Amino acid sequence: MWDFSWLERRWPGAGYEDWGQALDALLERGYEAVRIDAYPHLVSKDFSREWELPPCWNTVDWGAPARTRVRPGPALIEFLAACAKRGIKAGLSTWFRRDADNMRMHITGPAKHAAAWLDVLNRIHAEGMIDTLLYVDLCNEWTSAAWAPVFHNPPPYQRNEWDSPPSMAWLNGALKLVREQYPLVPLTVSTNARPWRHGETDVSAFDFLEPHLWMASANTDEFNRRIGYAYEPFDPKGFDNLAAHGEKLYRADSRYWLGVLSDIIECTARAAGIAKRPLMTTEGWSIVDYKDWPLLDWGWVKEGCAHGVETALATGRWCCMCTSNFCGPQFRGMWRDIGWHQRLTSRMKSTRFRAC
Repeated sequence: MWDFSWLERRWPGAGYEDWGQALDALLERGYEAVRIDAYPHLVSKDFSREWELPPCWNTVDWGAPARTRVRPGPALIEFLAACAKRGIKAGLSTWFRRDADNMRMHITGPAKHAAAWLDVLNRIHAEGMIDTLLYVDLCNEWTSAAWAPVFHNPPPYQRNEWDSPPSMAWLNGALKLVREQYPLVPLTVSTNARPWRHGETDVSAFDFLEPHLWMASANTDEFNRRIGYAYEPFDPKGFDNLAAHGEKLYRADSRYWLGVLSDIIECTARAAGIAKRPLMTTEGWSIVDYKDWPLLDWGWVKEGCAHGVETALATGRWCCMCTSNFCGPQFRGMWRDIGWHQRLTSRMKSTRFRAC
């Protein structure tokens, strides 16, 4: 998952200033695809325009930690060309990044949601690179307040109910419109809540399911609550608590915490089997937020992520997966362990996927 970092972290030392170098390093570690933000609401509005973006946060290392300016339209075509040159596939998503004019709020219904994506796909098709796409995810973690501000569940539904009737009506409508023009591009909408509901909800409009699963956020955020981490976007106290308590809590009973992760993975696999849909997870498995920081060691995070990969592979339900959501050059402590990445990507490639 290179999210919006692929475009917003291009200053010297930020990790993505040289796309060719970053993609070559990705191949060296055994990966075959990246998931990036295509900024459809901005590309659709003005393909060539430079947009000013405020930061989402300054405590984590995804995206820019301060105000930045980007031209996502031309950059997307250039980046996809670099991927195509190396045989790397690109999964497109969007975090509906806010710009200075808040253009994302012009997405007021499923037709406009689909139209924005169709403008992006039409441009990619015109450039002869539609085959570079692995899939399109219409919105990262749909219905979350941070990434899906274009949709609000009406009462009595809760914010995280991606499967509410109003939400599904929107999604089914948008997916149908995009699929009519691009029937060969796999489509989905990623989620980070209620994964068991994939087995109870009609998800036939999704070509595959894309749940984001973590040990730390399972059981209603039990791990994060116990260490005092509350996803603080501009306050270091969350990372101070993580440094003070995170590894200590995990090591005190790693069997329990890895069991929590196994449970949510196996539950999701059962739901996917009921729904008759393959699974893909591009964000997981140990802790949600982490970085190179004083008193933070990557060892226990990598241990949890490896357990997540092995557990998911054992179900046979995952057609694609990540090793973590820290698989990018800005997370130097994770990125530099080339052997760790190669071991897990080799395991992925050697494991048989059980088709639904």
